Amino acid sequence: LLQGSPCSQRSGVLRRLQVYKHCVPLVESGDLHLGKVSEIIGLLMLEARQLPGHALAELATLFVDVIKGGSLSNGKSLELFSTVLTALASSKESLAYGKGELNGEEFKKQLINTLCSSKYVPLCRLHHALVRLKISQDIPLSAEELQFVVEKVLRMFSKLDLQEIPPLVYQLLLLSAKGSKKTVLEGIIVFFNQLDKRQKEEQGVPQSVDLEVATTPLDQLRHVEGTVILHIVSVINLDQDLGEELIRHLKTEQQKDPGKALCPFSVALLLSVAVKHRLQEQIFDFLKTSITRSCKDLQFLQASKFLQDLFPQQYDVTTVILEVVKNSAFGWDHVTQGLVDLGFSLMESYEPKKPFGGKAADTTYGLSKMPAQQACRLGASILLETFKVHEPIRSDILEQVLNRVLTKAASPVSHFIDLLSNIVVSAPLVLQTSSSKVTETFDNLSFLPIDTVQGLLRAVQPLLKVSMSVRDSLILVLQKAIFSRQLDARKAAVAGFLLLLRNFKILGSLSSSQCSQVIGATQVQADVHACYNSAANEAFCLEILGSLRRCLSQQADVRLMLYEGFYDVLRRNSQLASSIMETLLSQIKQYYLPQPDLLPPLKLEGCIMAQGDQIFLQEPLAHLLCCIQHCLAWYKSTVHLCQGAEDDEEEEDVGFEQNFEEMLESVTRRMIKSELEDFELDKSADFSLSSGVGVKNNIYAIQVMGICEVLIEYNFNIGNFSKNKFEDVLGLFTCYNKLSEILKEKAGKNKSTLGNKTARSFLSMGFVSTLLTALFRDNAQGHEESLAVLRSSTEFLRYAVSVALQKVQQLEETGQTDGPDGQNPEKMFQNLCKITRVLLWRYTSIPTVVEEPGKKKGKSISLLCLEGLLRIFNTVQQLYAARIPQFLQALDITDGDAEETDINVTEKAAFQIRQFQRSLVNQFSSAEDDFNSKETQSLITVLSTLSKLLDPASQQFLQFLTWTVKICKENALEDIACCKGLLSLLFSLHVLYKSPVSLLRELAQDIHACLGDIDQDIEVESRSHFAIVNAKTAAPTVCLLVLGQADKVLEEVDWLIKKLTSLGSDTSEDSSQASNQTQALEKGVILQLGTLLTVYHELVQTALPAGSCVDTLLRSLSKTYAILTSLIKHYIQACRSTSNTIPGRLEKLVKLSGSHLTPQCYSFITYVQNIHSENLSFVEEKKKKKKKEDEAAAVSTVMAKVLRETKPIPNLIFAIEQYEKFLIHLSKKSKVNLMQYMKLSTSRDFRINASMLDSALQEHNTEDAENEPDNEQSSTAEQPDENQEPKKKRQRKK
Repeated sequence: LLQGSPCSQRSGVLRRLQVYKHCVPLVESGDLHLGKVSEIIGLLMLEARQLPGHALAELATLFVDVIKGGSLSNGKSLELFSTVLTALASSKESLAYGKGELNGEEFKKQLINTLCSSKYVPLCRLHHALVRLKISQDIPLSAEELQFVVEKVLRMFSKLDLQEIPPLVYQLLLLSAKGSKKTVLEGIIVFFNQLDKRQKEEQGVPQSVDLEVATTPLDQLRHVEGTVILHIVSVINLDQDLGEELIRHLKTEQQKDPGKALCPFSVALLLSVAVKHRLQEQIFDFLKTSITRSCKDLQFLQASKFLQDLFPQQYDVTTVILEVVKNSAFGWDHVTQGLVDLGFSLMESYEPKKPFGGKAADTTYGLSKMPAQQACRLGASILLETFKVHEPIRSDILEQVLNRVLTKAASPVSHFIDLLSNIVVSAPLVLQTSSSKVTETFDNLSFLPIDTVQGLLRAVQPLLKVSMSVRDSLILVLQKAIFSRQLDARKAAVAGFLLLLRNFKILGSLSSSQCSQVIGATQVQADVHACYNSAANEAFCLEILGSLRRCLSQQADVRLMLYEGFYDVLRRNSQLASSIMETLLSQIKQYYLPQPDLLPPLKLEGCIMAQGDQIFLQEPLAHLLCCIQHCLAWYKSTVHLCQGAEDDEEEEDVGFEQNFEEMLESVTRRMIKSELEDFELDKSADFSLSSGVGVKNNIYAIQVMGICEVLIEYNFNIGNFSKNKFEDVLGLFTCYNKLSEILKEKAGKNKSTLGNKTARSFLSMGFVSTLLTALFRDNAQGHEESLAVLRSSTEFLRYAVSVALQKVQQLEETGQTDGPDGQNPEKMFQNLCKITRVLLWRYTSIPTVVEEPGKKKGKSISLLCLEGLLRIFNTVQQLYAARIPQFLQALDITDGDAEETDINVTEKAAFQIRQFQRSLVNQFSSAEDDFNSKETQSLITVLSTLSKLLDPASQQFLQFLTWTVKICKENALEDIACCKGLLSLLFSLHVLYKSPVSLLRELAQDIHACLGDIDQDIEVESRSHFAIVNAKTAAPTVCLLVLGQADKVLEEVDWLIKKLTSLGSDTSEDSSQASNQTQALEKGVILQLGTLLTVYHELVQTALPAGSCVDTLLRSLSKTYAILTSLIKHYIQACRSTSNTIPGRLEKLVKLSGSHLTPQCYSFITYVQNIHSENLSFVEEKKKKKKKEDEAAAVSTVMAKVLRETKPIPNLIFAIEQYEKFLIHLSKKSKVNLMQYMKLSTSRDFRINASMLDSALQEHNTEDAENEPDNEQSSTAEQPDENQEPKKKRQRKK
């Protein structure tokens, strides 16, 4: 038929058209075999090229009608349609369309337009869309047509069923190879982001009555998202540019609105792309900077009420990323690898830093405030959550964590160990499957630093209870390590053994709950029971004890670990009591001299060891006694309770208890009698650390002091408030105090840094709290007489408070204290509360002034109490942030038994603040000679620490702020440190209430009034707002604080301008809302800057002394001009993109800068240069009197100083000129003459001083006048400056 119908004849064309019109429905009917269909279509496609244009047009129109009618069933004939359209586009003849005529290309456009805008039957919706895309892929489309098609399809998304979206997305992505990549990606991301948001809102609202609204079920949505992400990744693998476009798009979006750019869907998409891709580095860098930026922005916003009002909703990227982890549970395996990599990358990039040469600063227990620490913690959370959600990847995570613990031995690994311990707690069973990894790690234990070993073993401890094989391999490793040459390895072994002893109980009577640690698998159950078989455990523990006994002959460090660990072992594993006590008894007997009259009672020389000419401590005797004392006390309190049950066994045990009691009694008695000479220590002894004898004496002294402290605790505890025992306690303290005084004195003479550190106290934290309570708060009648013995010694009271201070300091720095329960946060918290109650009572009830001065040695007890309180308030906020309500409740002595349900932190904190406010007011109102600067500073610091607990929105906060302002206004403080503290407190409070610019203006006016004007003829009117600003404090103290605060305001403004610029470039549909926000921001920025200009206006006219104030002010001014310039640039940009005029506010600001700042800046610069030239001429005077060789040095130092101090001047001038340059640009763009407010600036390279010129002219003849400046350089003080200035300028320009 086709051959018989040549296209040259009209009838042939018509016949062909008939054939085509018949074949299309035939092919679509589905009656034919597929092979036949393909053959027919292939033939028709070949022949289509020969048809003339009008025939093609008719065919194409037919196709469009068919598609609109929705009668396509299998879409095979569409391949033909695309050929027809392609042929049509290349057709040159003009075709009738409607009433006019079009050429082929335009006809094709028209058809595509009709096709895209057709309202089609809902059932065929997806079909048409796919159809349309297939077409578009095969048809050559221009860029606008492509954009049109893409936007149309994206708009259809919301109307389609969820299941139909992934194939459509795939087609769109293939289409994007031709262009419009950004539109496609943006459309997909925005669509899914909206779905996620809607889903979230619905979860928040309880099941709505209106069921129509309920969208898709969650799991279905997540599966669709997963599929879409897979499609995108597969297309990116084929088309690299698409990946780069994705990153580029998200980066620009993130500048404008991070909430839109990094939503759960886009983050998941990025992580999937990152897995097997060269884009990985780019993506991780982008995510890391976004995370730290988000943390920084949050921090920035929280610090300023002014910013919070402008940005009510805050975007937090961490929640988004953790949401991705949660979503990835729906089978998103392609995201998990990316998550794991991101987690480790964050933990490594932002790990705790190790200070140079120092011990790593361990911040795990503190509340991390820094963005880097938050990022590191986010990394750990990502890994932990991923570990919980995804089974297959668990062993991989575990292996990577263990590898890092091993390989990063030099840098801090605490964050990895914490992660490991959380992982183990969340799933000990998983570890059993990969136990080989853990045993491999054990093999390297002896090479790791001791802290890492302890952390690692503590982390994997739950696993030891579950898996016998792991435990056995650990024991083998530890037994090897005990005989290692390395000291660290031996310490590691001791740490490991002590951990095992603590955790394998011998008591066969374990509660069932502990046996089956909520673990499902039966084989583990069996393992656990075997593990708790008490007979086996006993043999096992005794074997370990045997190994540990060998360690008692090793170095002091190793013994020390044992003595510190035995008490915990006893407490957890009481059946070991007798064997441990026996061990300790045999150990102390080596040093104890039993003869009752022999002084001293212990052999100290046995404790040291000489190696060549060096002397080491071999046996930490005081620690041994300390260990005995705690173990004995515990033994008596526990074992006597359950004595009745096991009478037969008790016989052998009583022996050692009695032995110990007699021994301690005897040692106490003889220590009190002993003189210092008995220990070869007295005032004349040598304590320098450079000689062997000195080292030996230092060791002896510390041991003797330690022994005294241990005995003090022992005797107080067993004394039960008997007068004799307390006299013994005081006797022991006398011995301790003598030695401590001698050591202090010697240290003072030697000025050695080592001596100034007081030795760590041996008293336990629990005892310190008991002792303080007894000394200061015990009012029981029966105790009165005996406590009077101790209370009579002020030295002893001071000692008790200073030990408390030392313990709190240790807790603050390391998160734990020495002694029993030192690592138990709960017990530490209770002790802290007890100590705080006592110190607070002592400080508030007995003021410092009342305390009898007596000997003026050391601080008064009240002052020590205040220092202690300051430390404690800091420590509680760092370590126990979650328990602050309970802490404040415990301090309130009035309602000790109140309910702990709803404690109002602000109220309680305000109550404590009022107590300290009273003390501070008393300080201010005291007589001049009673004023104690140190105490006032501490009080101010305590107040600012407590103020952090107040809610900034509360009435109490406002009252405290008003009170602080009042104090600053009324007290003319001359003490510089206190002034600094008070103003810093004022600023830190004010910033949380509103912007501090008006406050700064008042302070600046006070400084100006105080220091006078740069023009000496002007009398500054005195408007004193703040009495705290006076001749002594105004410069540099207050001036620098005001400038520092102004800089912070500038930073905020700068941040806002950046936000403005990114909002300005956002031309999205919700522009009205954006423009409202933009206007609010612009208003805020301009008002802040306007007030700041008035602050600088005052300061620039103030006669500041040369030095730091001038320097800081010049730099600060340069920054101000730079920020003004960036604001002007923002408006230039705004004028470009929209045709709106500049607001009147900005005009006022420019006017203000022109009238109140720039001219004053120039005169201030002249003033600064004059000060410096005076300095120079002063040196000139001096050098005439001095010898030649000194003069060069003197001049060069002054010159260097002048150069250094005038360095900011050119920068400032440059900043002013840049500002004016951009003002000219803006004036042109906005047609508003802004330069009318600007005075012409001084040309600074060439200045002629008119008055001097006149005098010169009078003195000399007119013809020499030109050479004058050269001849008479030194005739006046001003002249050298005028001539040298340009030289200096040139030097700087190099």
